[in-house]
Amino acid sequence: MSIDTDTAARVAKLARIRVEEEQLPALAQEFSNILDFIEQLNEVDVEGVEPMVSVTPMRLKRREDGVTDGGMQEKILSNAPDAREGFFAVPKVVE
Repeated sequence: MSIDTDTAARVAKLARIRVEEEQLPALAQEFSNILDFIEQLNEVDVEGVEPMVSVTPMRLKRREDGVTDGGMQEKILSNAPDAREGFFAVPKVVE
């Protein structure tokens, strides 16, 4: 597929990219090359090929997902400018 300079200028405008007039032919050629490459990819038969998440077959390391209460209430509240009765205290903002 071939892209002309008018189309390249329109794409640049839609992308809000300023392209000088003398650079438009090179940009149009780059767009054409990209579309040619996409056409090549569309020719590949991928029927029956499983999707991959990596090029090497490996499992991710996993850890036990255990729920804890944290057990650090006093340590966390020690950083608060104002803490009362085991909670963060904040100024009243609604009357």
